[in-house]
Formats: sequence, structure tokens, C-alpha cells
Amino acid sequence: MSFRFQRRARARLGLAFAATLILGLAPAAARAQAEPPALSLSEALARASAADPTIAGSEARLAAAEANLRQAGVRPNPTLGVELENFAGTGAYSLLDRTEATLSYQQTLERGGKREARTGRARAEIEAARLRRQVRTLDTLRDVQVAYAEAAAAEAELLISEARLIAAHQAQADIDRRVKSARDPLFAGSRADMMTAQAEIARDQARDRARNARAALARFWSGQPDFRLALEPFFDAKAPVVPSMFTTPDFALLEAERDIALANIRVEQARAVPDPTLRAGVRYLGDGSNMAFVVGGTIPLRRNDTNRAAIERAQAERTAAEADIAAARLTREREIAQLTARISSAAAEAERIRSEVIPPAIKSVEQVREGFNRGGFQYLDVTEAERALAEARARRVSVLRQYHIDQAALDRLTGRHAGISPSTSTAERR
Repeated sequence: MSFRFQRRARARLGLAFAATLILGLAPAAARAQAEPPALSLSEALARASAADPTIAGSEARLAAAEANLRQAGVRPNPTLGVELENFAGTGAYSLLDRTEATLSYQQTLERGGKREARTGRARAEIEAARLRRQVRTLDTLRDVQVAYAEAAAAEAELLISEARLIAAHQAQADIDRRVKSARDPLFAGSRADMMTAQAEIARDQARDRARNARAALARFWSGQPDFRLALEPFFDAKAPVVPSMFTTPDFALLEAERDIALANIRVEQARAVPDPTLRAGVRYLGDGSNMAFVVGGTIPLRRNDTNRAAIERAQAERTAAEADIAAARLTREREIAQLTARISSAAAEAERIRSEVIPPAIKSVEQVREGFNRGGFQYLDVTEAERALAEARARRVSVLRQYHIDQAALDRLTGRHAGISPSTSTAERR
């Protein structure tokens, strides 16, 4: 073996090992120097949570619910009345000195626990407003997690395209030497130039997709896409772990809506109880300038409206709320089971591609290149081996992309990121 061939072989082996490091097939500590800190998923979630545009609306709705509680505890206003009798008439009642004036104070007394029922419903509405804010936050964090997975997958695809471009440049250099030494025809060099140009176009397109994916992620906090992603967690696929006991704001919200329905029943039942109105006043008798006290009261008769239909409506709403809770629980269990199975399958496939497919593909590329330089293979054999390696790496990235998207859906169902809130997150520095 000539010294020149040995040098080229060592260069190809070093190139393959570098590509292996880049694509997460070996520890990444060798390339971690001189790079800015990568944006982790937790930091991206914190930034998006701090810049969530729905916070202001949620806070306003919560403030409205709290104001509704204060209003629910207010008693009915009293009434001040003035009556003039015998003010004008005919005959003996045509004179003003026969006028009688009554000044009265009237108050409605609430019965049946109306005020307590109103305040109970208002408290349940406050809890529902607070939980709706948490549900919106979890929905936003799920979208951020999916965007992060998309951006990480785009970065991994960019690394694959860059590794393929490096291999194309190396092959082009080998072909140029063979053409110059008349070992290959001229069209072989043209074909190598074409393959290199295609690899450059693919690399440029992958670079644009990666930048667009980072920009889509940065829009969650109105940032710029000039950051680096942490790709090591993207390639680290593990079987999912679902806690045996967990609570999410979604079910708490359904239970709060059921509590509102129960409170509505109590409100409607209280409305069915008639409220008496008491009145007391002073009457001025114009004839003789005498005065007298007046006492009276009224109470509605439950003859036509007994509020029965309103009570039945509230009871039906409670039944519907309880049915929604049962249906949501079954749906969540089914979705968690499906996602868990898919995530486990994706993790196993990604690991098998990493350990069983990619190493033989790399070895095949090295062997074909060695045989090509000895004249035992054609350039198409080299490109076919490189294509098989790139497809294996691309398949792994595709599997990992879906793995992380499914993981985001599972985290949303289990409320994994419920602890992230605007009060505990840090906004991006600008």
C-alpha cells in the first residue's frame, strides 16, 4: 500500500468518525468546546411561559370572577318611597289642606340561602377561571415542546446534509485525481461535480429549514433565531415513564365546572323560595296636621312560577358535567396507552438504527471507498453506499422527531410541565 493511499484512508476514517460524533452516535464532549450555551427545552418553555400573550386575558377573567364574588355577597338595596293621597280632587278634596303624605322605608328579606348560594357559585367560578388559565398555559407549553422537537430535527437533518456534502467533496477530489491520471473517463468527473452540487443544494435547503424552525420556536417569546439547540437530548430516546397517580388542570377544570353546576342547583332552589318585603313609614295627615306610623309588607304567591324548570335545567347540567368527567377520564387513559406504546416503539427503533444499522453502513462506505481507490468499484457504488448511510441517519432523525412530538402530547396529558408558570419563569433578555 502506497503512502498516498494510506494517507487518504486515514483521512476517510477520520471523516467517518467525525460524522459519527456529529450525528450523536458517540459522546459529544469532543465538540463541546468553543460553542455558545445551547438553548435547552426547559429554558425555551420558561421563555414562552413568561411571554405568553394570553396571560393578560386570563388575569382579567380571574379579576372579573373575583369581582363577581364580591357582588354576589351584596344584599338587596332598600327602597325609600313617598306617597301623596288626596292631593287634588273635587268638592271637599279640592283643597291642598286635605292632602296626606306618607314617607316609607322598604326592605326585601332574602330567604332560602340565596346569598350563600350566589357566593358559593361565584367561588366555584373563580376556581374555574384559575384552572382555565393553567390549561391555556399547558396548551402553549405543548406547542413550544413540539416546535422545539421540530427545530431539533431540522438541526439534525442539517448535520446529515453537511456530512453528505463533506463526503461528496471527498469523492469529487478522488474522482478528479483519477480523471487526471486517466484511470476514469471525463464524464465521471462531471457526474461527481453534479453530485457535489446537489449535495450543496440539499445542505442549503436544510440550513433554511433549520433557521425557519428556530424562528418558529423563537416566535413564542418574540425572540430571534440566532441561538443553538441542545441536540444531545434529542438523540437520547428512552422508554416513557408515566406516573401512577397524577392530577392535571384539565380534570380539575371539569370538576370545577361540575361544582358550578351544583352551585347553580342551589341557586335555583333558593330562587324558588319567595322573599317577603317589609315596609315601615310615617304618614302626615293634612287635616289637623297629625302624624301616624304605617307598617306593612308583601310576599309573592307561588301560584304560576315555582322555578321548577330552572331547577331541572341545573340538575341536567350537573349530570352532563359528571358524564364529561367520566368520558374525559376514559379518553385520557386510551390516549396515554397509545402514546406510551408509540413512544416505546420509536425509542427501540431509534436505538436499533443507531447500534445495528448505522455502524455497518459507515463500515460499508469505508470499504467501498477503499475498493474504489484500488479500482475495484465504480463511483456509483460509492454514491450508493453514501446514500444508504444518509437514509439510515435520516430515518433515525425522523423516528426521533415523532418520538419527541408524541412525548410532548404525553407530557400534556400527564401535566408534566404544570409547575412552569409566568411567576417562576424568566423572560428572554433583549
